[in-house]
Amino acid sequence: MTHGVTNPASDATGATPKREARVEISWAGEHRFDAGRPGGPTSRLDGDGATGQSPVDGLLSALAACSAADVVDIMAKRRTPVERLRVEVRGERREELPRRFTKIELRYMVDGAGIDAPHVERAIALSHEKYCSVGATLAPDLVIATVAVVNGKAGESHTNG
Repeated sequence: MTHGVTNPASDATGATPKREARVEISWAGEHRFDAGRPGGPTSRLDGDGATGQSPVDGLLSALAACSAADVVDIMAKRRTPVERLRVEVRGERREELPRRFTKIELRYMVDGAGIDAPHVERAIALSHEKYCSVGATLAPDLVIATVAVVNGKAGESHTNG
């Protein structure tokens, strides 16, 4: 449930390799950039939102995808695999610059046979408390709220603060 890249080279002391993630962006004109790992697939980020997600939408997408991957993995380990999963993300931003997020709400719609709401809620909590590196990287005062909707039934909202 770690979504990073291992750096194969050790340092001069022979220490254990550090985990490293690398991406490159290439300007494609106007406010458009193609981003991805060197030599890997790319995605378009567009500050105007015309040809790809805006960088802000990309951040919300990265948070949701990171956590959703954890939830899928945790539920599979419980032997209650997810059949369908969708995450709706809503972010509140402050008015003054920089317009950083002050609150993000993730609503997880999880469907599957034998899946119980407490197990989904625990998987979501584990993702945000322990595994999701994107969420852990965001400012510590950012409120992240989550809601599990399991087989169509919504649970309670949970926050990190």
